[in-house]
Amino acid sequence: MLIRDANPSDVPGIAEIYNDAVANTTAIWNETLVSEQNRLEWMNLRLQSGYPVLVAAAADGAVLGYATFGDWRAFDGYRHTVEHSVYVHKDQRGQGIGKRLMQELIVRARGLGKHVMVAGIDASNETSILLHKKLGFDDVGHLKQVGTKFGKWLDLAFLQLTLDKREVPDLPAAN
Repeated sequence: MLIRDANPSDVPGIAEIYNDAVANTTAIWNETLVSEQNRLEWMNLRLQSGYPVLVAAAADGAVLGYATFGDWRAFDGYRHTVEHSVYVHKDQRGQGIGKRLMQELIVRARGLGKHVMVAGIDASNETSILLHKKLGFDDVGHLKQVGTKFGKWLDLAFLQLTLDKREVPDLPAAN
C-alpha cells in the first residue's frame, strides 16, 4: 500500500467509498449520493485551496481509502485550524489504512503551518474515536442530537490535536 496525492484517475474509487459511507454509515451526515464529476470538482477545489487529497492505493492502483482536510471555519481568525476527513473502503477497514492516512495528514498540516486539527465524529463511532486518541487527539466536546440519519438523532464528538508548540499565532498577510 502506498499513501500518495490523489489524481483524477482516483476519482471513481473516491466516489465509490464516499457513496458507500453515505448509503451505509453515519460517518458522513449526508443522504445524497454523488457522481464522479462531483468528487472531481470537490477534489479540484481542495487542491486549489492548497489542501491535500490523499489516497491509500493498492499495488494495482485501487483506492483503498482517502483523506483530506480543509478550513474548519471560513473566518480569518480560524486560519490556523483545519478539519479533516478519512474514509476507508468497506472491505479494507481494520487494517491500519485510516491510521496511515491520518499520520500523513498530520504531517501535511504541520507542513502548511497549521496549529490545530479538528475531528468531528459520530459520537457512537468508538473505533474512529479510539484511533484519534491513539494519534494524540483530545476530547474537547460533545454536541447532543445535532444531526440525523437513518431516522435517528446523532451526537457529534469533537476531538482536536494541537500540531505545534507556538505560543503566539502568525499575523495575517498584509493586503
